[in-house]
Order: sequence, then C-alpha cells, then structure tokens
Amino acid sequence: MRVFWGLVLLVVLGLSGCGLFGGESGGESGRWWEVYFTEPGRPNAEIVSRLVGYIDSSKSKIDVAAFEFDLGVVAQALERAKKRGVAVRWLTDDEYGLGAENKPGKGQFAVLMRAGIPVKTDKGQDLMHNKFIVFDNKIVWTGSTNLTINGTQKNNNNVIVLKSKELAGIFERQFDEMWRGEFGASRLSTVESQDVVVNNTRVRVLFSPEDKVAEKLAGLISGAKKSVRFMAFSFTHEGMGKAMLSRARAGVDVQGIFETRGSETQYSELRQFYCGGLPVRQDTNPSAFHHKVLVIDGETVVTGSFNFSNNADLRNDENVVILFNGDVAKEFLGEFNVRWGESRQPSKVKMKCR
Repeated sequence: MRVFWGLVLLVVLGLSGCGLFGGESGGESGRWWEVYFTEPGRPNAEIVSRLVGYIDSSKSKIDVAAFEFDLGVVAQALERAKKRGVAVRWLTDDEYGLGAENKPGKGQFAVLMRAGIPVKTDKGQDLMHNKFIVFDNKIVWTGSTNLTINGTQKNNNNVIVLKSKELAGIFERQFDEMWRGEFGASRLSTVESQDVVVNNTRVRVLFSPEDKVAEKLAGLISGAKKSVRFMAFSFTHEGMGKAMLSRARAGVDVQGIFETRGSETQYSELRQFYCGGLPVRQDTNPSAFHHKVLVIDGETVVTGSFNFSNNADLRNDENVVILFNGDVAKEFLGEFNVRWGESRQPSKVKMKCR
C-alpha cells in the first residue's frame, strides 16, 4: 500500500511502498483526515496495523459496524481493549458476518464473545453492509474496506479516517439505532442534521435506505461542471447512470473503472457507457476491485460502503461520506489514475453496441 502523509517525507515514516494521506486540522498533529489505499498483491497489512493502533489507543469506547470479519489481530486488539476497560460493541450481518463463523479461517467472533464483547446482527434483514468504526466518540473509520484478509490485502479498497466529534456523533446515532434493532426502512431519516463543517471542510453523511442516497448522489453528478471520476465494484443504478451520461453529453469529462465480473452482467451500466462513447475501463485485479468512489470536479469525494445499485439504495444498511475538499479529492484522483493505468478497455465484441 502506498503511503503519503501530507508533505511528510516517506523516508521518515519508513513505509515506502505503502499509502496514507493526511489533511490539515490545526491540531497538535496537524491532521484531521487520513486516507489509506490497499496495494493488492504486496505482502503488507498497513491498514490492519493502523486499525490496531487506533484500537490500542482508545480509552473509553469502540463501536464497530462491519459486514464481514476474519482478522485475528483485530480481534486480539479488541480483546485487549476490553480488558483495560474500553466498552466495545460489534454489529454485523447475520449471514456474511456471524453466520459465517464456522467457515475456514473464521472464528474471530468467538474470540470477541469470550472476552465479553457483545455482538449483534441484523437478524435476517437484507444486508448489514456498513463499514464504519467509531473510537472514543471522536474518530470515525470508514470507506469500502471489509475487515477481512481479502478486504485489506487482496482487493482494491480505501479507508478514510475522520477526526471530528460532530461526525462521530452522527455515526454513533446510527449505530445506536441499529443496536436497538432498527434496520432498513424501520429508521427515520435525519439527513437534515448530517451536514457538518470540519476545519472549513463541509462533510455530509448519508445512510441507506432512509436517506435516498442514490437520488442525492445523482444530484451531485448532475451538478458536475468539469469532471466526474468513478471507481465501482457494482454500478447498476439506472438513475445514477443516466445522470453521468447526461453530463457527458453536456461536455463534462466523465471516466470510470468498473469491477470486471460485476460489469459483465446484463444489469451493469458499463455497456450503456461504453456504447455511449464514455472512456470506461474494467479492472485487472484477480481478486476484486471493491471501491465505491466518486470524485466530482476535482473537489468533491464520495466514499463508503454504498455500491451504486438498487439493493444498496433501497434495501441494505449502508453508509456514505461526502467531503467537499480538494486535497482529499486529489488523493482519490491519484488512486484513480494508478488504477486506470492498470485497467483495460472492455471487449468490443462483448459490448455488442448497436
């Protein structure tokens, strides 16, 4: 994983070949945001070590909402946290989380529960697909990365860490609602109170299904003046696709990378884009291209657990963060450019344009 930290020299960090980006906060460390990207195929686990560091530094509370889990060192770190008096709670999916506990390589939830850490699931709702952690009511960890070996070492993914009590409070409220058993459409939207300003950066948080996420993302796309870049594990949402095609026809520079397997289904927007003349590519990762990212006009970044699909919009429990910050956007564009260079043109034969 490539590592960048504001303008700090990589040699000082001693982490060449890895990726973290830091933003200015004016605090003691000078950082209020950090961005990490995986480097599939390299024998490193930088994201995992950073996560363990946040767990080991926590003093009072850790709440985890995570779709999947098989990272033993994270389970051990949470066990240590519990022993020193930190209150830890874990929410996961009933099928892909706790329901997969007996599969090879699993068993980490048993470690948590033996340590006295409560684990709850969505009890048969669609997918509890969230990927966020809140530390000490002041730090949020989110992005596209599942807490698994595949997620952190094999798939293309991102993590963003946001140091803000206001943002942490928004995620805590959502966590508490799910902890009480409120999943899917049972929750009322509080989207009007999910905009905050952190060190002159506007940050908006969205949750599905209650916040009509796809409609709001289509609105952002429709407002693009210069450029749209996207990286998508799944892109099947017709409304978001139409918004991109419309902006491209209006002269906006639209480019994107699709996960190969997901993009070759009849539901994918890839064929529409390719046949419409948009420069789009497919990834070449033999595992998975798992990003769910938009970068608009080089100034606005969208990331989180939300695939660009109807299921994500209408059924699953998902989280999204939108940052109106050119420095953050620059780092995501850097990741886009690296992955664009690795990607390939779709097969003209398979696309079957008329």
